[in-house]
Amino acid sequence: MTSGRHSLALPGAEGKPAARLTGVVPLGGGVPLGARAETPHVLYVRFHPVPPEDVYQGLLTLLGELTPVVEALPPDAALADVRGALRYFGRDAAGLAEIVRVRALARYGVDCTVGVAANPLLARMAAHEAQESQGAQESGGPGGGRSGRAAGAVRTVPGDPDAVAEFLARKPPIALPGVGPATARTLSAYGLDSAARIAAAPLSTLQRILGVATARRVHAWARGIDPAPVTPNAPARAMGAEHRFRRDELDPVRRRRALLTLADGLGVRLRTSGQVAAAISVTVRYADRSTTTRTRTLTEPTAHTPALTAAAYALHDALGLQRARVRSVALRVEGLMDAGLAAHQLTFDPADEKSRRLEAAADRARARFGISAVRPAGFLDVA
Repeated sequence: MTSGRHSLALPGAEGKPAARLTGVVPLGGGVPLGARAETPHVLYVRFHPVPPEDVYQGLLTLLGELTPVVEALPPDAALADVRGALRYFGRDAAGLAEIVRVRALARYGVDCTVGVAANPLLARMAAHEAQESQGAQESGGPGGGRSGRAAGAVRTVPGDPDAVAEFLARKPPIALPGVGPATARTLSAYGLDSAARIAAAPLSTLQRILGVATARRVHAWARGIDPAPVTPNAPARAMGAEHRFRRDELDPVRRRRALLTLADGLGVRLRTSGQVAAAISVTVRYADRSTTTRTRTLTEPTAHTPALTAAAYALHDALGLQRARVRSVALRVEGLMDAGLAAHQLTFDPADEKSRRLEAAADRARARFGISAVRPAGFLDVA
């Protein structure tokens, strides 16, 4: 063959080659035989702008309010299977996606683009299409420029097989999650330049082009089939947060305020996720980019902010920093476990009991009015 195009033999009605076409496959064939409509129940959520780690953890907790089946895709995305929540909330999956958008904006000031479909593959593609469409609208608006903050959107792929085939029909191979540039170029060289054409091609032909395993996956993706479930991630064994100062910091009071801010945020995240920490570490990064880290095992596993703050202060003070120029401080809690499995030493100190009651009230206020509704008096705004 002298040209860069390849010949592809397609079977006719009798199972015999009907024609030998150069780089062309008929459109259609994207609906699997006997396919049934499936109610969309998977959300692919992409947050923007990319949230800080502590905010991202809070957003995952927000999704957990709708369903326990949440798969984190850090740093800015997640999958959620809301099949069990549809009846409970009396809404379809698109309605739950709108709830996610409203709550994310209200609590964290973060917008999101959500793809809704019957499986993770289609939900990812729907979110990507919605984001591209939104970007095109913004760049085509008055002045022709893109705004500094992208707006979110919800895009739903109906569960009807014909609607799925229509959604996929003219998508290029590279649009299929899991298909890289090299595979897309190989497919296009054989005239398989759309999902519909890949779906219409005989599996045996694709296997000769891509190999057996890859061909099976790509053929299924092109027909909108994705058997992979949404898999809840294993609970994190540690949480961390960092505060970067606007300029190299010499003032130990401001460093302690930063540690208070970090400890407060980590305490909220621990209590929200129903976990406690067994150890805590402080990392100080200096102007010359060197670092010092100190770790301490806590007296008992806890999520109590005053206990975390006191331990962070003790670690910081033990460093004996005099005129050190500090670029950032980071706090990390480790050895996380279910709060229900941890033992708490009872005390007759009324101050401790009062502190815990106030903390519980503050958590309820945050849950209702947003993460910034209650803050410590020495809270330091993030740089």
